[in-house]
Amino acid sequence: MIQYVIRRFLQMIPILIGVTLLIFLLFTFFGEDPARVALGSHATPEKIAALRAKWGLEKPLVVQYLQFWREILTADFGRSFVSGERLSDMFKEGALVSLSVTLPPFVMGTVLNLCVAMLVAWYRGSFFDRFMSVIFTACMSVSYLVYILLLQYVLAYKFDLFEINGFIPGVKGLAFLFLPWLILMTVQFGPDVRLYRSILLEETKADYVRTARAKGLSEKKVMFKHVLKNAMIPVMTYTVVEVPFLVMGSFVLERYFSIPGIGDLLVSSVNTGDFPVIKGVTVMIAVAYSVFNLITDVLYAAVDPRVKLS
Repeated sequence: MIQYVIRRFLQMIPILIGVTLLIFLLFTFFGEDPARVALGSHATPEKIAALRAKWGLEKPLVVQYLQFWREILTADFGRSFVSGERLSDMFKEGALVSLSVTLPPFVMGTVLNLCVAMLVAWYRGSFFDRFMSVIFTACMSVSYLVYILLLQYVLAYKFDLFEINGFIPGVKGLAFLFLPWLILMTVQFGPDVRLYRSILLEETKADYVRTARAKGLSEKKVMFKHVLKNAMIPVMTYTVVEVPFLVMGSFVLERYFSIPGIGDLLVSSVNTGDFPVIKGVTVMIAVAYSVFNLITDVLYAAVDPRVKLS
C-alpha cells in the first residue's frame, strides 16, 4: 500500500505542474491586463506601467512562474487588487461559508439517495421502479436555476417559510441556509439516485450474487451483505471526487441568496477583474481535485486489493 501511495503521488506531481503552467499561461497571455482593468480604460500609460511594476507584472515570466509556485506552496496568493485584503483570509472565510452551504445537504442527500436507490433496486422491474425512473428523469431535466427561482418564489415569497436575504456567518445564519440545503438536495436527488440504482442493479447481475442465491441466502442478506458492500466502491469514488467542489460552494446558489462564499467571491471577482482572486480560486480547484483523486485511488486500493496490482 505504501508503494502504491508513493507511486500515485509521484504521478500527481507532473499533472499539477502541467495544470499550474496552463493556468499561468492563460492568465499571462490570454487574459486582460490586470493593471488596465484596475485603473479603467481612461488610465494613462504611465499609471498602467507604474501599477504593473508595483504588482510585479514586469518581471521575467520565469520569475513570475516561480513566484506563482511559491504562492501555491505557501497558500499565500497575496492581496486582492480591488479590496486590498489578504487572499488567504478571504479564502478561509469564504470556504467556511461555502462548506456550511454545501456540506450538510451533500451528506444528508448522499445517505437519503442511497437508501432510495436501494429501495428502487429492491423492487426492480415493478411499477414502483418504473414510476421512480420517470421521477428521476424529470428531476434531471429541470434546470438548476429553475429550482432556485421556483422554490424561492413558492416557499419563501408565497408561503413565507424561509428567509432568503440577510445571511450572517455563524449560528445566526442557519435560518438562511435551510432553503439552499433543500434546493441542493433536490438538485442532486435525480442524478444520484439514478446512478446508485444503476450501480446496485449492475452488482445484482454479478456471479457472486448468483452463487449467494444458489446457496439459499435470502434476498435481504444478498442485498445488504453482498450487493451493498461491493456497490460502495464506485459510490465512494463518486462521492470523494465531489468533495473539492463542496469547498468551492455553489456559484449560482450563493449568488442568488447573497451568501458570501467562495462561489460568490469568484463571480464578483470576474465582474471586477480581480485577477489574483480568480487565479487563486482556479488553482485551489485544480489542486484540490488532484489531491482528492489521489485519496480516492488510495481508498479504492484499500477496499479492493486487486487495485494494488495494477
